[in-house]
Amino acid sequence: MKIAAAQLTCVPADVRANVDRAAALAASARDQGAELVVFPELALTGYELGALAADPSLWTAADDPRLDPLRSAGIATAVNVALPTGGPRPAVATLVHDADGAHVTTYAKQHLYRQEQEVFAAGERDGRFELGGVRFCLGVCFDNHFPGLPGRGAADGCRVHLASSLYGTGDGIHERATVYPGIAREHGLYVVLANHVGPAGPWTGCGRAAVWGPGGALLAEADDRTPSVVTATVVTASAGSTPV
Repeated sequence: MKIAAAQLTCVPADVRANVDRAAALAASARDQGAELVVFPELALTGYELGALAADPSLWTAADDPRLDPLRSAGIATAVNVALPTGGPRPAVATLVHDADGAHVTTYAKQHLYRQEQEVFAAGERDGRFELGGVRFCLGVCFDNHFPGLPGRGAADGCRVHLASSLYGTGDGIHERATVYPGIAREHGLYVVLANHVGPAGPWTGCGRAAVWGPGGALLAEADDRTPSVVTATVVTASAGSTPV
């Protein structure tokens, strides 16, 4: 199975505009033969915590009609949003839809980073799904700094860990380059990292969306400046992988 990691520059607090940008990247991934594309943290609003706290119209449920362009892109998608919870705070959640647009699963970020704790509700359950015979686990940015999360996925038979994230220039460059190949090495997982590129709330996303193979080898990597997708092929056996 070929999987794509996306990086994009968001329009601040504009769900429809960002859905259109994500749908264009999804179409590019589909045209490159990918069956699944993964997007960064809070891909439909940007990392705009003040706006998300003040305006619930920016929160996005799995059946929100604003997602239609993305759901109809002809490829499975994992897109991270501010998700209504039924309470006063949304969750930071990854919505997975299959290539026909059907909702597959939702995972809510469990480990909220600093200022996020004042805006969001934390999730309580790990995320799993299966697509094309491959089992996946999910993490969102700071989640991935807690080895127990991908470790539980590997123990549960997952082959691929999907990480919707935001890493900026500065310290984020080093974190991105150490945390994710570390997960791949420690747990024997493929790791797919989606990231922001360019302005992202108070940060500047460092791009370099990437895929690592079990053992930590880099299979594909985007640049540090261009909204784009990169793809790599994952296999269900442990015999290796084919970068594309």
